[in-house]
Amino acid sequence: MKILVTGCAGFIGFHLSKKLIERGDKVYGIDNLNNYYDVRLKKSRLKVLKQLAKKNKNNFYFFKADINNSNLIKKYFKKYKFDKVLHMAAQAGVRYSLKNPEKYLQTNILGFFNILKQSKINKIKHLVYASTSSIYGASTQLPYRETYSTDHPLQIYAVTKKTNELLAHAFGNLYLLPTTGLRYFTVYGPWGRPDMALFKFTQNILKNKPIELYNRGLHTRDFTYIDDIVDGTIKVLDVSPSKNKSWNSKKPEVSSSKAPFQVLNIGYGERVPLKRFITAIEKATSKKAKINKKPFQPGDIKDTYSNTQKIKKKYKYFSKTKIEVGVKKFVNWYRKYYRI
Repeated sequence: MKILVTGCAGFIGFHLSKKLIERGDKVYGIDNLNNYYDVRLKKSRLKVLKQLAKKNKNNFYFFKADINNSNLIKKYFKKYKFDKVLHMAAQAGVRYSLKNPEKYLQTNILGFFNILKQSKINKIKHLVYASTSSIYGASTQLPYRETYSTDHPLQIYAVTKKTNELLAHAFGNLYLLPTTGLRYFTVYGPWGRPDMALFKFTQNILKNKPIELYNRGLHTRDFTYIDDIVDGTIKVLDVSPSKNKSWNSKKPEVSSSKAPFQVLNIGYGERVPLKRFITAIEKATSKKAKINKKPFQPGDIKDTYSNTQKIKKKYKYFSKTKIEVGVKKFVNWYRKYYRI
């Protein structure tokens, strides 16, 4: 297939592109290579993809472009005639959204609209896009189910992802554009983002610097390893809506809608206390963490925990990687990449 991957130099987009290249799809990657975090890491990911493509009939094509540039996006869709789209491009990060909310509104909403619009015009067979566990906001019902309310987001980032889901549903209802939103739960692993806890904790522990634990370390997270995320995402992408009877279920998510639309949780399905998470890093690095306990941060969610029965039933998705195994793989990558 000819698959467009937006955000292909980002963490999840890179791993998805890599898997698709390996299995022989033609992958068209878009990324603006912004400086939200170290651009050198993004370029290193792209280098890996280009080298891999040389072994697979040069089946990777990269375009440095911003999804906010509607004319460029229109041009790419018209010229390359993609079959399906994996939309991973977004302004990520919860705390950054407190300081720069405009960036999230521009990229995550207007940028997503451009992708939706061209997907509709060019009759894309399936648009799969990244949503987030942050969408559950103030909900205290655990584990989170897709049917639970997402009407009380706690930060702008979650608001933009909620908006994505609403836009996708409207496009599905109006134009029968098939879409799936994947609510990712705390994705981690090799080539991960420097602004995420695992990266920062590993970096500081190896440098004998203290790590900061917000909410005094009392958070729990549903950590999901990147290989499991990739496996689930591609399983969802591959299923044509017209061949999936559940898309036209007698009990659709929105009973008055004809939209080929769904949202799915994709997580490991376990609450991991931060203490266990840190212990895993200590074991993998063979170093003891120095800890500074900090108060609860605005916008943070205390606990995340996914119910994944829906994606298991529809797509035979099962997370396999335990936190201790995944953390060790990340630390090994970190040491190799930074030559430590």
